[in-house]
Amino acid sequence: MVHRAGALKRALYRTGRPTAPMRCWNRLDARLYALCGLVPRRAAVLEVPGRHSGQVHRVPVAIADLDGDEYLVSMLGPGANWVGNVEATGARATLRRRGRSVRVRLEPVPVAERAPILRRYLAVARGARPHLAVSPEAPLTEFARIAANHPTFRVQDR
Repeated sequence: MVHRAGALKRALYRTGRPTAPMRCWNRLDARLYALCGLVPRRAAVLEVPGRHSGQVHRVPVAIADLDGDEYLVSMLGPGANWVGNVEATGARATLRRRGRSVRVRLEPVPVAERAPILRRYLAVARGARPHLAVSPEAPLTEFARIAANHPTFRVQDR
């Protein structure tokens, strides 16, 4: 069953971007995560202006916490739309959680420092597991092997 769920999840992002059904699901998640206190504690909505249109894009995200810091990880890799938008807007964004909005700056994490963050990310973002191709219990060397494929950002106060 786990293998089928992973295959379905990968199919919903088969081009590296969400398909139409997944975009609808993401919009629903974004509304729930931003407004409701009944969602997972690590769930949030990332709001960032589009690099072409300037229109605000909302993406549901899971926040990984490690050693007192918080991180966002791109499960879809460097081609994810939100990653390009963050990089183009000077890493300024808004995180909405449980009805509260906080302006943040997203600082890129060097590839060499990503392995423990990726491991923690898989622990809190179960839906991302099919996209990272590593078991949550894998040694850090396995996470280091895939680190360059998953942009990671430290959440900083503005």
